[in-house]
Amino acid sequence: MGGHKAVLLAITMLASGVSGARQADAQTFQTYRCTDGTQFIVGFYDYDKRAFLQIGGEPVTLAKRLTVSGTRYSGAGTTLTIGKTGTTVRHLKRPATACAVI
Repeated sequence: MGGHKAVLLAITMLASGVSGARQADAQTFQTYRCTDGTQFIVGFYDYDKRAFLQIGGEPVTLAKRLTVSGTRYSGAGTTLTIGKTGTTVRHLKRPATACAVI
């Protein structure tokens, strides 16, 4: 199985297993590439306020946090911020880096 397909399968299985997703539930998956070379997949479900990431070869579930503007998710040493000016991710104590959908 190709690397990208394996990662997509892993995040799909992770999100389904962790959140109890059903086939009929609306879901969104996006693949991001960051300026520092980090690449990750994030999944969102309509019924769940969390973000489900596959980053650095590991699954990470992030809780939605309060923020003044935009949307922020964090947990397990990872922070994902989605705002009007762009998206950033901070992972494993590295500085936040700008990311874009690929």
